[in-house]
Amino acid sequence: MKISHFSITTTLLFFTFFTFAQVEQTKTVNLMGSVFQITLVASDSVSAQQNINKAIAEIEWIENLISEWRPQTQISQVNQNAGIKPIKVDKEVFELTKKAIWFSDLSHGAFDISIVAMDKIWKFDGTMEKIPSKKAVKNSVVHVNYKNIILDSINSTIFLSKQGMKIGFGSIGKGYAADKASKLLQELGVKAGIINAAGDIATWGTQINGKPWRIGVNNPLETGETIAVLEFSGNNAVTTSGNYEKYAEINDKRYSHIINPKTGYPSTELISVTVIGENATMCNGFSTSVMVLGLANGLEMIEKFPEYKYIIITSTREILKNNIP
Repeated sequence: MKISHFSITTTLLFFTFFTFAQVEQTKTVNLMGSVFQITLVASDSVSAQQNINKAIAEIEWIENLISEWRPQTQISQVNQNAGIKPIKVDKEVFELTKKAIWFSDLSHGAFDISIVAMDKIWKFDGTMEKIPSKKAVKNSVVHVNYKNIILDSINSTIFLSKQGMKIGFGSIGKGYAADKASKLLQELGVKAGIINAAGDIATWGTQINGKPWRIGVNNPLETGETIAVLEFSGNNAVTTSGNYEKYAEINDKRYSHIINPKTGYPSTELISVTVIGENATMCNGFSTSVMVLGLANGLEMIEKFPEYKYIIITSTREILKNNIP
């Protein structure tokens, strides 16, 4: 899910109606290890900047709850106590974990937040010249199994029942942060904006001129080519999972950094999956799951949810669109 897969086109205008004016303001900042771009439509630049800062604080707060890289977070505490004891977590962390397990059940394990415990035997930095042995691949996922994530809703605890387990939210965390920042800003009275969380995008309202937000979906196979232009008014989201930026090519076959948690092997059938709907967290979960499941099983899953549209590019360069011009 990369920022480069989308291009956002907005028109910056200043309207004055008697004493009322609006501005559109954007700020780019590094958060959650990625580039976030926050754009707001506001009555003035001062309030716009204040609300952008509140959105940044919200995202930083989320990161300090769910990051598996920061040792003081609740998720790090859960990981540190794998096989030892349950850890009490905030309701927000509990519910996000519950949503992740819902995706795991839905996708029959293609989506699994415990995959962060996988041995790093695949290299996507250009140094890998041959695929790992079958034994190494099999051993790499011995600590991966979402069914060993035990939730206690009464006590709001998470317990990883096997030592060596870990969980992490790299697959849906940025989409979740975009959703939460969008919700906060709307509660603060901000009428329109875009949260672009490294390509996981949440929008609400319209551009300053009243026209829909226009988001171009770039073709990863052809530089500069757009395969769709999405027009968003109101609450909408779009995310992409793909193998076009982080991958290894061995014997003329491309191996994606998106790995099947059950097998330990990278996905190879699809190049990218873009999902469009009302919620970036859900779009994240769907796009990751479809990438792992492959075309037939992925379509069978996502078409149960007709409110979510998709653009899929297969390894044979076929482009499938669901009700998207």
